[in-house]
Amino acid sequence: MATDMFSTATERDALCGFLDQARDALIRKVEGLSDKDARTAATVSSLSLLSLLKHSAVWERRWFQIIFAGRSFPDEWPAVPDEGRDPTFALSDEDTVESVAAYYLEQIAVSREILAGGDLDARCARADLVDENLRGVVLHLLQETARHAGHADIIREAVDGGRGL
Repeated sequence: MATDMFSTATERDALCGFLDQARDALIRKVEGLSDKDARTAATVSSLSLLSLLKHSAVWERRWFQIIFAGRSFPDEWPAVPDEGRDPTFALSDEDTVESVAAYYLEQIAVSREILAGGDLDARCARADLVDENLRGVVLHLLQETARHAGHADIIREAVDGGRGL
């Protein structure tokens, strides 16, 4: 882990630590599951653990790399707009627990690099998308990731009683 998740020595330490804690909680929810179980929508919602993890990976990339850092990826949002229902939850046949978790961890690593080198008061490069600063991006991702980890708690319990956690 890049930071001590309970360190509050500085605002940055606290933000990074709590965001890492939420990320870790979400990742732990797919550990030990088969791909089939991770794809199971076990509640009245259509959400599965794997779709939550994929969605979180996509938006981790979007918030830090596209919105804050101003990077662009020609075949991705916002160059290619999302149409209809949020496609970031959609799973392809190639998506597995291993591949989606690896993709999420890659995006987290890049986010950590951006956060380590950025001033919390620095404005987002893509102000046309979000008029926010790096602090706001981190707070938003922390809130979203923690919320999805809570969803994942319920789904995991419905899938297998939360065994192995």
